[in-house]
Amino acid sequence: MNPPPPVSFAMPVLNEEAYLREAVESILGQQDAVVDEVLLVLGRSTDRSDEIARELADEDSRIRLLRNERDGISRSINIALAEARNEIVIRVDAHAVLPVDYAAITVAALLEHGAANVGGRMHAEGLDPFQSAVAWAYNSPFGLGGAIYHVGGEAGPAESAYLGVFLRDAVVGVGGFDESLQRGEDWEMNQRLLAAGHTVWFEPRVDVVYRPRHTVRAVLRQFHASGRWRGEIIRRHPTLGSIRYFIPMTLVMALAASAVLLLLAAILGGGIGAVLLALGLVSPVVYGLFVGVAAAKARDKGSAVAVRVCGVLPLMHLSWGWGSLMGLLFPVRRDNAFVGR
Repeated sequence: MNPPPPVSFAMPVLNEEAYLREAVESILGQQDAVVDEVLLVLGRSTDRSDEIARELADEDSRIRLLRNERDGISRSINIALAEARNEIVIRVDAHAVLPVDYAAITVAALLEHGAANVGGRMHAEGLDPFQSAVAWAYNSPFGLGGAIYHVGGEAGPAESAYLGVFLRDAVVGVGGFDESLQRGEDWEMNQRLLAAGHTVWFEPRVDVVYRPRHTVRAVLRQFHASGRWRGEIIRRHPTLGSIRYFIPMTLVMALAASAVLLLLAAILGGGIGAVLLALGLVSPVVYGLFVGVAAAKARDKGSAVAVRVCGVLPLMHLSWGWGSLMGLLFPVRRDNAFVGR
């Protein structure tokens, strides 16, 4: 059996003081893999992220600190790809905690299947009831629509990959990551890999722990920004989008139409008002039942989590939906739409 090849890890870092050390330690703790270097690409953080990164670099010589003065995840990954000294580059986000066999399994899958990119499942986990409700939504078709890297599935070719274990030359060969995109950049890059004839592989044997946002404001900002960039991608590449990306914006439009119908029903009254009232109630009632069913399914996580799911799902769906409508209708201004993951 051939020894495992050396690999480079790449991590964009922007305001990640709460998660950075745990994420890096999960990289350094990889078993049956040659962790040759860990590239931390530092953005313009306003918290202690840079200080923590310097402490980590002082503790382990494999950690190299790079600088991205313009911020942006896509640019950070491109910087790491340019600086990496190995052909296999493993992307890790600071909110991720890798299992100890992550590199060994994914690199073996990359080589075995002749893939250009391999990813496993994003397994969201929370540390309090609200964060746990957000995590449940991530892991459920009720929350993010059932992509294989969220809910799991069989090993095989996929449309995209969570994080990514790349062949550097393949990614650079299709132009690297699009630096004009600040969300959905991984999905868009994987579409270019597929168009160039490469294979993107889903490997279900690895679950990566992901710590989602833990406040209402943070979730709102994250999902609105994600929606804005998804709308931007759909506007640029209308033939590439999966139908699930259109569901949140359709929900927003349906609820807005219901609000208009209910207002007209109150103004007009009588028989016409009754008809408008019935029509106006369809969308909110159907969506309310959807959320109720989801909360019932979340009861195995405890009543505190299930109750919060009733608020988390509309927060995620409506902020994403409104954002995607705005991104579809109006070009996204890069400097206004980026926030950390």
